Amino acid sequence: MAAERRHVYGPRPVGALVPTLTRAAFRRRAPGTAQVLADWESIVGPALAAVTLPRRLTAGTLTIACSGPIAMELQHLSGELIARINTALGAGVVSTLRFVQTVHAAPPAAAAPRPSPQSLARAESAVESLPSGELRDALTALGRAVFGAAERRPSTRPTISR
Repeated sequence: MAAERRHVYGPRPVGALVPTLTRAAFRRRAPGTAQVLADWESIVGPALAAVTLPRRLTAGTLTIACSGPIAMELQHLSGELIARINTALGAGVVSTLRFVQTVHAAPPAAAAPRPSPQSLARAESAVESLPSGELRDALTALGRAVFGAAERRPSTRPTISR
């Protein structure tokens, strides 16, 4: 026989709602892991956070994804890392570290700004005496890049104020 749910009318303590609200989230990721993920950069610092990523925290073992050479360095720093993590999460949460090798994708490069019409005209005029073909096209593209970069670069000429 199925147990009937009792409806409670009126005010309820907020703490009574927490298990129902967080059950789905904690099923996917434990609270300790979620806390480590959220505070990773402040725990290990920006330099290590850029090359590492915490994956899972189970039974006192924190799994960290990093590239091969970084894993060796982190192995030497494991005592300090465990101390930092336990300071942030509470004593004894992490007892060992496990490293998993992954390849971190490089951040996407910013798109180069489009060259101005003046730099395009300068590049075209620089190669106008050449016969059309692959060489002329390659030199035109090079000229666009060089003249466009020269426009974006700040001037190194001294300014004279009068």
